Amino acid sequence: MTKRMAAAIAGLGLLATTMAACSTVAGAGLGAGAGAAIGPGTGYGAGKGALIGTGVGAAAGAIYGATKK
Repeated sequence: MTKRMAAAIAGLGLLATTMAACSTVAGAGLGAGAGAAIGPGTGYGAGKGALIGTGVGAAAGAIYGATKK
């Protein structure tokens, strides 16, 4: 196996991993933004709301990505 072929296989593997994780990353970003916006109204503050939103959004994105394949 040549270096060029090995690099191509590794690149395709990374691309597939990135595409699979796309919904998880997007969910985490949206959750963090929503949590930061809602957090102060609930008494947790923007920082803690963003942390909670990140976790919930990442979990929801992962579930969405797994079921929509």
